[in-house]
Amino acid sequence: MESIKVGLLGLGVVGGGTWKVLARNAREIARRAGRHIEVSRVAVRDVAKARKLLGPDVAVGADPFEVVRDPSINIVVELIGGDTLARELVLEAIAQGKHVVTANKALLAKYGNEIFAAASARGVMVAFEAAVAGGIPIIKAIREGLTANRIEWVAGIINGTTNFILSEMRSRGLPFATVLAEAQRLGYAEADPTFDIEGIDAAHKLTLMASIAFGIPVQFDRAYIEGITQLAAEDIKLAERLGYRIKLLGITKRRPEGIELRVHPALVPTRSLLANVEGAMNAVLVRGDAVGQTLYYGKGAGEEPTASSVVADLVDVTRLLTADPESRVPHLAFQPDAMDDTPILPIDDVVTSYYLRFSVADQPGVLADVTRALANGGISIGSMIQQPTDSADTAELIFLTHEAVERNVNEAIAKIEALPFVHSRVTRIRMENLA
Repeated sequence: MESIKVGLLGLGVVGGGTWKVLARNAREIARRAGRHIEVSRVAVRDVAKARKLLGPDVAVGADPFEVVRDPSINIVVELIGGDTLARELVLEAIAQGKHVVTANKALLAKYGNEIFAAASARGVMVAFEAAVAGGIPIIKAIREGLTANRIEWVAGIINGTTNFILSEMRSRGLPFATVLAEAQRLGYAEADPTFDIEGIDAAHKLTLMASIAFGIPVQFDRAYIEGITQLAAEDIKLAERLGYRIKLLGITKRRPEGIELRVHPALVPTRSLLANVEGAMNAVLVRGDAVGQTLYYGKGAGEEPTASSVVADLVDVTRLLTADPESRVPHLAFQPDAMDDTPILPIDDVVTSYYLRFSVADQPGVLADVTRALANGGISIGSMIQQPTDSADTAELIFLTHEAVERNVNEAIAKIEALPFVHSRVTRIRMENLA
């Protein structure tokens, strides 16, 4: 049987890994796919360097549009990143009747609705397992493995850079800036780490998981995003003392009023599965009504882990090349005409628990006024700690609340900060039990 011809756009970390995996496991992959999968054409910036790696049998050039317009190419693999040129190339590949495999979470989070609609109209597939959590097959798990379930929520550690930073801050007691520099030295963080440390990368991934979990359009612009740059080492230590660890979580929940879609640091109980995910690893918890909780754990980035997902998509597409488009798994799990317009809830409407820390004058009546401000907002206190500070006439209060509406918590915080005996801003970190 004739080989499947693949056009590869980009030969960086993931592209190079894809080439290695396809070459090393060619026979095993062919046995599974039913046909050989052959990279026949590559577009790269450094043509000479690529030719040394790929050898004489692969056509190498600098123009990616030549690849997507090549009539011999069956599948285009987009690994160049970004969302401008990549969008043009993916849409052109679809227009040319080619199937697409991509690891570009930013592209799909911003333009996924447009891309999937174009692919459906043209009868081609867009596969994106590698776009979320690297080598963890979370897209396939939610889209296919859990298809019998009504998904209740998805929550996970989906950015290895931030998880490494928080793990190091906790275990070594180092400040954020020091650990970030170490992450950059080790290659876990880019020279410009903004997308990672500000939670944007995690939000891209969460947006895609929310769409396939709940059958809603891709809506990255409605996600609430909060990074880890403002976390203090003191709060990480206190969380540990209280039986929690702080993780940057992506959380999406189905509620009667709408869908929660949020990325932010959160306290999670040390006994929980997510609390024990350390270093640069990723983990995703999914709760379905029939199956309960399921956990997916592994390397969320890296050359070959991500390539593993790219190649898995290539095999899936190869198997389904001759299938009727209506027989294929829909891009976002649900049939296109069955997607819901369920609203994304603003962060003010989110319901969760809270960790609150602030300094006050050590004098009678303080605690009563603070608890009154919380009670007036309908916020119930789970536990409270008072501890001394460096100043003899100042104390630090730490509250752990029961579940409350964020809007009410924000109003209570404003009232607390306005009290004359409060000497600091209120540090607020959300808490998630994920039960």
